[in-house]
Amino acid sequence: GNIFTQQPSYFSDLDETLPTVLQVFNNILHKCGLQCEGASAEPQKLEEKVSVTAGNMPLQELKDIVLYLCDTCTTLWAFLDVFPLACKTFQKHEFCYRLASFYELAIPELESAIKKRHYEDNSVFADLWRRISHSRKKMIEVFHILINQVCLQPILE
Repeated sequence: GNIFTQQPSYFSDLDETLPTVLQVFNNILHKCGLQCEGASAEPQKLEEKVSVTAGNMPLQELKDIVLYLCDTCTTLWAFLDVFPLACKTFQKHEFCYRLASFYELAIPELESAIKKRHYEDNSVFADLWRRISHSRKKMIEVFHILINQVCLQPILE
């Protein structure tokens, strides 16, 4: 068995943790000067008009964001891959919708920023591109697991 079957209260722990996971996506959007739409969109204060974008931020910051995103997506995928029962809890937080919105806003922006930047060292570009592609792939796989568990499995059962 796994730890969730041994300890059902972990489901409520997961439920309490998910807003933090979603906040990761919001933080990335905010750092890129993008705004999330939907359930959790907090209105931006006028003086907060962000002029930093993925395209003009320092390279180190772009690297950090891409690394952070890559780690987050890989971890989410690994978790749902070994424990698909968690999907119902994810869906209570409109995770599919939030993930899709994040993907649409952030991925084109980050890819474009990576492509357009001038690099002293081409291996930096190669690494960033590999990581953003991996992140994109893992987000799509997470989405597939969620749709499969939440929408398709119940029909098949």
